[in-house]
Amino acid sequence: MNDNNLPANVLPPQTQDELLTRCQGLAGKTLGMLAAELNIEVPDNLLRHKGWVGNLLELYLGANAGNKAEPDFVSLGIEMKTLPLNAQGQPKESTYVCTVSMSQSGELSWQDSWLRRKLAHVLWVPIEADKTIPLAQRYVGNAWLWQPSEQQNAVLKRDWEELMDRIVLGEQSEITAKEGEYLQIRPKAANSKVLVNGVSSSGSHEKINPKGFYLRAVFTRQLLEQASDTRDEQSKNGYQI
Repeated sequence: MNDNNLPANVLPPQTQDELLTRCQGLAGKTLGMLAAELNIEVPDNLLRHKGWVGNLLELYLGANAGNKAEPDFVSLGIEMKTLPLNAQGQPKESTYVCTVSMSQSGELSWQDSWLRRKLAHVLWVPIEADKTIPLAQRYVGNAWLWQPSEQQNAVLKRDWEELMDRIVLGEQSEITAKEGEYLQIRPKAANSKVLVNGVSSSGSHEKINPKGFYLRAVFTRQLLEQASDTRDEQSKNGYQI
């Protein structure tokens, strides 16, 4: 948790079923309702509280990784990602996954990458994010668990390898958000004055703006549609996600 004002009194779920049961308790509630249950004040907006929604949901569900390099639900190996939705119910933006090591110069495989581990098992939690709706009145949708299919993993792997090749070759400054089918690299800093160590094409060290790996909105839209189709099918058969 990044917000020191959030209490830490919710025990982590011990099983996947327990986590999903807690998610059912989220669905259909507003952020204001959840905050009230936890005695947390809702900020007027997210301009200075960018991680507030994610922190609130992590607390409510019992995520326990904190700032450690572990999935949010450590014992379950599950990462949580919020999915802000626009007025049309579609992903509003690309989804941040993790930072990019801008000084990477050695061999690193997709299988051992932090990005792959972050995406191995994800709890997606859709949230209303229409700016016309006050933050406290925004609803939480039906969360679902996702693991990449063989095809999805293949595309993510290809994107990651192509982008990492550019970084190893010292071409960080030339990478644009247009590269990658599912995955893209974008700036990840409060402003352009923030710099980290990088490697130039000549192999020398240089300062460069930090960047992060993001999932494109077109990809998360596919995941959202698949989850909705699955929920509809299970509902027909008498089951509920």
